[in-house]
Amino acid sequence: MSAWKRCLSEGVGTAALLCAVIGSGIMAEQLSGGNVALALLANTLATVFALYVLIETLGPLSGAHFNPVVSIVMALRKDLPLVQLPGYVVAQLLGAALGAWIAHAMFELPILQWSGKLRTGPAQWLAEVVATGGLLFVILRSPEGRASSLVACYIGAAYWFTASTSFANPAAAFGRMFSNTFAGISPADVPAFAVAEMVGACLGLSLHALLKSDPPSHPSP
Repeated sequence: MSAWKRCLSEGVGTAALLCAVIGSGIMAEQLSGGNVALALLANTLATVFALYVLIETLGPLSGAHFNPVVSIVMALRKDLPLVQLPGYVVAQLLGAALGAWIAHAMFELPILQWSGKLRTGPAQWLAEVVATGGLLFVILRSPEGRASSLVACYIGAAYWFTASTSFANPAAAFGRMFSNTFAGISPADVPAFAVAEMVGACLGLSLHALLKSDPPSHPSP
């Protein structure tokens, strides 16, 4: 698989994921009649289904990271060539913004907008540490061929047990700041979320390393 095709896969996948997150948030808000819990449930289900499908279809092409911290961890583990890391991250960020704009276009909203939704404070940052740490742990511990279902299930659960509704992804935070809708985040709040997500990724990687199985010992002859 050529490098540009892998980057294209990451860009398309991240765009589709953000389109699902933001688009379902818009639809849910329009149909829920002000019931925020119902809107969040609809947003969660759409995200879970989209994430599963995207990992299944694009995983064989690029690994289906759709997330800069996942790509960074994979590069550190040498599962992704370091030379390809910048292309992955750029594709993910561009895809995230494109996904937001496509969602706006489908719902006849202004294409270019900034979010005014505040998401800040120690509780939100801790939630992002937990969400991202858990995500990386699930990715790294998933048995072969099971990552799509396990990651989708984890993100669906984390939507509800984290105060931040589990962004767990700097590209997602980047894309959502372009949308003043249900799933948006104020641009001023994005840097702190990104830092918390990177901290969480380090913790998830460390926990995986601590729990890694020891090689079997062999008795001396």
